[in-house]
Amino acid sequence: MIAGKSFEEVMQRFREITFHETFDMIVAIANGGIIPAAIINQRLNIELQLLKINLRDPDQQPRYDSPKLISPIDFDYKGKSILLVEDRIKTGATVQYAIDLLHGARQIKTFAVNGRADYSLYDESCFRFPWIMETGSFR
Repeated sequence: MIAGKSFEEVMQRFREITFHETFDMIVAIANGGIIPAAIINQRLNIELQLLKINLRDPDQQPRYDSPKLISPIDFDYKGKSILLVEDRIKTGATVQYAIDLLHGARQIKTFAVNGRADYSLYDESCFRFPWIMETGSFR
């Protein structure tokens, strides 16, 4: 069983983090980055876009040999400063793929709730995020 963090504990880390750059937009790696990006956007209040990439299944097992773009990029990122948001960074393959896809951005900084990134709340072995429901519990 993977231990979890309380919602309040994680939110306190979101409140305490300081960003050293000004960003033009937040790009969330969907699906995992959507909730963290929305929380960050409550503070930054800037454009928020989704980059639909998939590598792992809901149990965090690799679904493909490498990350795949699920739908085309439909927003303008060229020349912009981007905060790229993901929930967890394990191998870095998905984030690196996203950075490669966003070639032409002026600057890309990474954010992870858990893992190694330019900005992260935790860098620990995997834990369950408080916003993740058990399969079948949402009725």
